[in-house]
Amino acid sequence: MKRIAIIGSAHLGQQIAHHIHTDTEDKVVAFFDDFQPKGTIINSISVIGGTNDILEEYSKNSFDELLIGVGYNHMNTRKMLFEKYNNDIPFYKFIHSSCYVDPSAEIGAGTVIYPRCVIDQNVKIGNNVLINISSSIAHDTTIGTHSFVSPCVSMAGFVDIKEQCIIGINSIIIDNISITEGTRTGGGTVVIKNIEEKGLYVGNPARFIK
Repeated sequence: MKRIAIIGSAHLGQQIAHHIHTDTEDKVVAFFDDFQPKGTIINSISVIGGTNDILEEYSKNSFDELLIGVGYNHMNTRKMLFEKYNNDIPFYKFIHSSCYVDPSAEIGAGTVIYPRCVIDQNVKIGNNVLINISSSIAHDTTIGTHSFVSPCVSMAGFVDIKEQCIIGINSIIIDNISITEGTRTGGGTVVIKNIEEKGLYVGNPARFIK
């Protein structure tokens, strides 16, 4: 059994803890949260400090591995936290048992994959990525570090998503598409051309909004 600490005790952190507890023998033993008082109990899990306490608590053997439960509204914070602690603390990897993951797929440290996802042949998923429920990532697709894939996203083969992208719920990305870093797609967006300028894209076909 691995003892996991999660940075962030709000809804995303709580969801991740729930999936770990209901799907594995591992245990979330602590939250770190800069916006909750130390000692706060959330769903039977204690907030044992803020982010400045992480290294000290790890040195005290309070937990074995770390995960980031900070949501997509704070993408730069997600990246900063991972890069700050990655060299000193192992990051946990969670893949729900209901997922299909081809043996050839590569999945990075600190990545979380929610139930009923499909990760096809030769897919490469970077560090600190979250893939939400029922998303399908087809063969030879790459998802860059610190990205966030919403529920029910469909990516065809040979797609290349750069780092820190947010792919909105029910988005569809056809084959051989490249999306530049920091891009966000709104719900239901259909991407049929490469996206070379970061920003928010919506619609069918995808169009730049801001």
